[in-house]
Amino acid sequence: MSIGRMDLNLLKVFDAVYEDRNLVLAGRRLHLSQSAVSHALTRLREVVGDELFLRTGKGLAPTGRASAMAPVLRDALRRIEATLGVEPFEPAHSSRRFVIAANDHVTAVIVAQLLRALQQAAPDVDLVIRPSTRLDLAEQIDLGRIDLAIGIFSQVPVRLNADTLMTQGEKILMRKSHPASRRKLQVKDLARYPLVTLSVGGQEEGAVDGFILERGLARQSEMFDRHALEEALRGTDPPPRQRVTVPHALAIPALLRDSDMLSIVPASLAQALARGGDLVGRQPPYRAGQSVTRAVWHRRNDHDAGHVWFREMVAAVAKVACRSSQ
Repeated sequence: MSIGRMDLNLLKVFDAVYEDRNLVLAGRRLHLSQSAVSHALTRLREVVGDELFLRTGKGLAPTGRASAMAPVLRDALRRIEATLGVEPFEPAHSSRRFVIAANDHVTAVIVAQLLRALQQAAPDVDLVIRPSTRLDLAEQIDLGRIDLAIGIFSQVPVRLNADTLMTQGEKILMRKSHPASRRKLQVKDLARYPLVTLSVGGQEEGAVDGFILERGLARQSEMFDRHALEEALRGTDPPPRQRVTVPHALAIPALLRDSDMLSIVPASLAQALARGGDLVGRQPPYRAGQSVTRAVWHRRNDHDAGHVWFREMVAAVAKVACRSSQ
């Protein structure tokens, strides 16, 4: 392959098709017709000497060569754009799409408010939410298919960067008419009333000490301080019973509303779930650790003007959410 035969526009088409796995969607992003996208791919196939994408029942599937090319080319394109300054970011006129990986807790606490902020500052910017519980999260960041992953991470590899969004404690949720809601919560209540706990992955997914490690990125699987709970209830009779463990935070209200169960959740989530008036949050009767929610992204986006603006928007919204939950 001769670099003299290469048209950078072909690489932009490849990047869009790899992201969307669909010629029509890629064309909309690039403001090109489907035939123009198809023609560009044909030219690139001739240059590279590979099919790059194969048609399947679910869209276009990249070949091994395309999967190897994608992260390197995306990195190169972003560096060229940043160096030349050819695409200054103007939020009010941008139609860029940002992809966030987040669980339903983060979606309820941060993303809902973020959408309102985007509507004011950048009405044509689109937002896509993907589950942060997927086991290939780090790979998706590496490939550029996720702009920002939001969660609790104990380890971040050097190829990625991170920023703290909020630091918070825990609260215990219960129905408003719960017998324990009329007084200060006690340790014995946690042994008396069954618990609903929140976990987005267990040992069967490779979790160790509450964290799942993949490609150097360790994300928290349990949304409560298990060690603090076990230490506080050490020696109690009967021992605490975790009757239900759920992967989705938004299922908790339905489980608590007509039962005497209690649920240990992050403070910001407790506030969000209690807004309906059916639930109330109480401070744990023991000292629980503080959890740190961070945004993680690939370092190649450090100086991308649009990415920087988006990270600042997310950080501002998270700051408000954290302050209101304290």
